[in-house]
Amino acid sequence: MGRTFELRRTQRIARPVDEVCAFFADALNLQRITPAFLRFEVSTPTPIDMRTGTMIDYRLRLHGLPIRWRTRISAWQPPHRFVDEQVRGPYRLWVHTHTFHEDGDGTIMNDHVRYAMLGGALVHRLWVRRDLQRIFDYRRDAIAACFGSEGDGLHAGDAACKSSAS
Repeated sequence: MGRTFELRRTQRIARPVDEVCAFFADALNLQRITPAFLRFEVSTPTPIDMRTGTMIDYRLRLHGLPIRWRTRISAWQPPHRFVDEQVRGPYRLWVHTHTFHEDGDGTIMNDHVRYAMLGGALVHRLWVRRDLQRIFDYRRDAIAACFGSEGDGLHAGDAACKSSAS
């Protein structure tokens, strides 16, 4: 498989965990928190029943190249945790764990992504790390705008964000 990399992000959202989880339980909201330059769209017919085993297809463009991406929800434990894993897409490995924890009147959301790609450390250093930082920075700001909440990440990091069924 080659070298594996990790991205971690933590963000406080000034909304209750159930409300935050309901947002992430709607797969179409991923389009709202993904930067426009990716031209990202969910191609799986809606409504999408989020549960362990759900498969979701996406289309996007990265550096001008069309990409089809399929993920499987490999863990669904609302309102505290869910995991999506790439089945088909640009990475050799992509496992994104989302976790949510109550924090007073708000929610701490963690993202932890384990990933690997062809080209290993060189491709990571030249393109992938920068692309993922840009995408997750946008995501942080978009989530803050969606919830009108604190947008500053508590620390850089990987995949985390819990979901619950709506």
